[in-house]
Amino acid sequence: MTSQIINAILLGGYYALLATGLAFMYSVMRIINLAHGTLIVLAAYALWVLGERLSIPLPAGIVVVAAAMFALGMALHHAVLARASRGGELLPILATFGVAIILDNLIFQVFGADSISLAPLVGDLTWASFELPGSLFVGKISVYILLASVVQIGLLEWMLRHTGLGHRIQATSQDRATAALLGIDTARTAAIATGVIAATAMGLRAAWGPYSGSVQLLFAFEAVVIGGAGSLWRVLTGALVLAFAQSLAASIHPQGFLIGGHLAFLAAVFLRLRGAGWSFTALLKSGVRA
Repeated sequence: MTSQIINAILLGGYYALLATGLAFMYSVMRIINLAHGTLIVLAAYALWVLGERLSIPLPAGIVVVAAAMFALGMALHHAVLARASRGGELLPILATFGVAIILDNLIFQVFGADSISLAPLVGDLTWASFELPGSLFVGKISVYILLASVVQIGLLEWMLRHTGLGHRIQATSQDRATAALLGIDTARTAAIATGVIAATAMGLRAAWGPYSGSVQLLFAFEAVVIGGAGSLWRVLTGALVLAFAQSLAASIHPQGFLIGGHLAFLAAVFLRLRGAGWSFTALLKSGVRA
């Protein structure tokens, strides 16, 4: 039982790392980014190319990919999101869905359908573990991912509440017209926020393929909805609940892993819709806010 609890916590940290960018995007831009999972996969492929084909060490590769993803995020905002957001709430969803399909198929054309892993780049971390009291072992890479998710959420929260950029982002998310009247360049602020989100989209810990983005998006979306309204720390709470529900269901039946998470998600959906009104947008508006 102790081992299951620890593994669920570590899995929740992984889900939180996936979900933070999705929650941040909606809190800032009120856009449900259906390309979020694909951006995570794209960043993972970029890390693999830098390490496996160009022999760039993983730490340096992370810095390079983060910078490249930041630039890609800003370009995505200017080319797609800024225009789509003028057409109401549905058009950005459709636009990001189209971006995801295009990127998925481009990745498939370039890399093929074979699964790829970052295991060769992390070396001993693939199998290394910490020994806990009671002869319990936990993978080091899972612990590091949990710590990374906590650090990422903490930095984003600190940035939002204690920096000029964070204040501009919050003002833009709450009332873009008023923020513009106050002299804030809302378009540039939103583009920077999108770049920050893309730059943090590096959460894969297992093998993946060109169409793995939809699975990452599903877990991220469920964690955000389960976490509910409040700060980005609620994303971590939602991710932990999702992971515990999956672990509990898996202990009952071997095929219950995904079903348990989906049931927890559906329970959260019904609770939120009861309080927010029966509509899809009401459900998301009851979700995370900056």
